[in-house]
Amino acid sequence: MYRPSSFVGLIPNLRTIPVSLRFRFNLSNPLSPASWLAQSSCSTSSPISTIARWRGLSTNAKPDHDLFDYTSGRWIINEPLRMAERRRVFNVDELRRLAAESVGRSSEDVLSFSKLAEGGFNRSFLVTMHDGFQMVARIPYPKMAPKSYGIASEVATMDFLRETGLPIPKVFGYSYAPNNAAETEYIFMEYVQGTTVAKIWSELDEADIHSIMRQVTTFEALMMSIKLPAGGSLYYTHDLKNLTGTAGIPLGDSKFSVGPDARTCMWEKKRSQLDVDRGPYKSVEAALVQPALKEKAYLQQFGRPVLPYDRTKREGCQYQEQSPSAHIENLERYLLLAPSLVPSKPSLRDFVLCHQDLNTSNIIVSRSSDSSTLRITGLLDWQNTAILPAFLHVGVPHGFQNWNDPVSDELSQPSLPENFDDMDEAAQMEAKSLYIRRLLHFHYVVCTIRCDGLHRELMEDPIWVWSLRYQLFDYAGEPWSGEILPLKVHLIQAVEKWDELRRLSEPGDSSGDPSATLEPCPISFEEEDMKDTKKLDSDQDEVSRTWAEVREYICRDVEGWVPNEHYEEHLARSRYLKEQILEAAETEQERAEIEEHYPFEDMDEEPYQ
Repeated sequence: MYRPSSFVGLIPNLRTIPVSLRFRFNLSNPLSPASWLAQSSCSTSSPISTIARWRGLSTNAKPDHDLFDYTSGRWIINEPLRMAERRRVFNVDELRRLAAESVGRSSEDVLSFSKLAEGGFNRSFLVTMHDGFQMVARIPYPKMAPKSYGIASEVATMDFLRETGLPIPKVFGYSYAPNNAAETEYIFMEYVQGTTVAKIWSELDEADIHSIMRQVTTFEALMMSIKLPAGGSLYYTHDLKNLTGTAGIPLGDSKFSVGPDARTCMWEKKRSQLDVDRGPYKSVEAALVQPALKEKAYLQQFGRPVLPYDRTKREGCQYQEQSPSAHIENLERYLLLAPSLVPSKPSLRDFVLCHQDLNTSNIIVSRSSDSSTLRITGLLDWQNTAILPAFLHVGVPHGFQNWNDPVSDELSQPSLPENFDDMDEAAQMEAKSLYIRRLLHFHYVVCTIRCDGLHRELMEDPIWVWSLRYQLFDYAGEPWSGEILPLKVHLIQAVEKWDELRRLSEPGDSSGDPSATLEPCPISFEEEDMKDTKKLDSDQDEVSRTWAEVREYICRDVEGWVPNEHYEEHLARSRYLKEQILEAAETEQERAEIEEHYPFEDMDEEPYQ
């Protein structure tokens, strides 16, 4: 059987790939991922940021007048599909006119209209007037889901939080439907002066990082201090009436209301066709179970046996299709368990807003002229913002976290290696990259602990407790892509840690009295099943680490994105790796499995719709 983990020895070969296939980085280690950081203005290393850039397109992009197509990079996997998902035709002249009118101007006042950035779900344009005024026009890709609810919720959320004093761009105008002169949904908003942290992160010192994290955690504390009447997403009340026919659950003066959950996971692909309850969630328990009930309904209506979408995960299931019924069984276990995950402390159950994807690419900063300190001038990307029970917002944001690193896990003070000055340039870049990831994680946690707010209170529980609660919720509501393991592993953890978990959730549990009478765990697994599942999970972790290291030298993410200027080199590298693996294969069966499951080539995605 083809076992990717057995090819870990090929990774060093990628560092000595033939000169004709090397990246042209002019570094001693041309294949070092750190070298990407120095060569591309829109490049950072995960988890520092994502490919969704706010400013700065990959070099050698198509001309700015090509406004309908994606030009910020390419894909070595299923490129025609990725491009089609992002192609959006609209009436350019009318969008320019509408943008100008949203700020009291006319189309004659527009000097230029150019592509600004392309993210995962939206394309942004910079609109510049003759007098120098600039603003942003943003439109969604066809792949964005849900469009109407997503846009309506995002603009209301931005306005609501801006009123509290957060540095959020002002919205000048929007349309959550395409039936307008521009023939597209859109948001017109303020252009925030400054630069993203992602573009300067390699230049930051520890004082800068501490300052940024202190500001971020202060903003989070402010957001989480605002108690809301229900879960779901936020809307203008008049928009919600137009979208749903009801006013939802209004806030205070009724300008805003809580309505359906607009997160992508609730609407993605065929899930938008489901007649399920997406909120507003009137109870904590409803917020916990409805995403899982949505996914159960999807699998019952559309589910079919499939291999894991992520081809690096297929070895773990012996290259056998996975049955949706097995995932439904685990979803039913989660639904039995969910009410027991709710903490007893009232403040931890309050419904609050929190940014769902804070990272260095959506934080705009500028240096103050008097003290030269970095000040956050803009927090971007409020799409997918959800109102959830506070205990589901706890933790280090993905864009700042550096778990599974002993220095970060133990919250030790990061430092550069003692021999840093003796390293070559490539090694120094690798060491500096790791150092900054550790600093982001360290100072986020330290600043949260020092901040007198709800998030600090939430993080007083052991890490495994709040991590397990959130991961169970997340995996149960996540769109199924053929993987049984993630949810099942965390359910087993809950079973094994049940007594500790309940002592930290029961009323009056702060003493952790082991003699207290606890309700029995509502779910169970056979001992042999738990043993086999944990063994499989451990093996899969090893395989995933192997492929993650390989992927760093092939492409930027699981979809296969690469910069325009290095497409041919990346493609050649992928082909070279496949050739090496095929040569190492010992049987015809292994070669057939390599041909079918090699993760850096096109695949059929229709079964995963």
